[in-house]
Amino acid sequence: MATTGSVRDFPLAPLQQKSWLTLVAIVAVTIAITLLIPHQELPLPARLLLSTVTAAVILGVGLAMRRRRITIEGRDLVVAAAFFTQRININALDLASARSVDLAEHTEFAPMIKLGGYDLPGFRAGGYLLRNRARAFCLLTTRDRVLVLPRHDGKFLVLSPEKPQMLLSALNELASTTARR
Repeated sequence: MATTGSVRDFPLAPLQQKSWLTLVAIVAVTIAITLLIPHQELPLPARLLLSTVTAAVILGVGLAMRRRRITIEGRDLVVAAAFFTQRININALDLASARSVDLAEHTEFAPMIKLGGYDLPGFRAGGYLLRNRARAFCLLTTRDRVLVLPRHDGKFLVLSPEKPQMLLSALNELASTTARR
């Protein structure tokens, strides 16, 4: 955990190898499609556009996977996940009901339907409908050590920090110092 002023950073569980392999496969397929199109039949502006779009897709997918972090900034929990960011005030969380789970055992918290997210094998980021039919903002790089943070509005945060208990302890500590004021 890194601390800078009132910002505390909580590392995520490392991405699984299958996530990186899927990214490499996307890049390879995109390049192969670009190379298989007969360029001699395309006018120069179309070839330039095709090359630019190919480069943008590769860059966008790669950068989106790299943008993932969990921080506590002041009184807010900030989760940056691919193209999405969720900022939640500590008072909006039901920390008494929060827990660390294995999604293989607690399938009710597993993402089921993507509502607006980024999804690769071993990596999920964004808004999802959980198996328990609740909405959640997810940032998952693993399924075995997942922190489930219920919100007072019935939604959830489902996160996979490297040390879930450390993040939960920090949130509880922040909530207790707030309650004493």
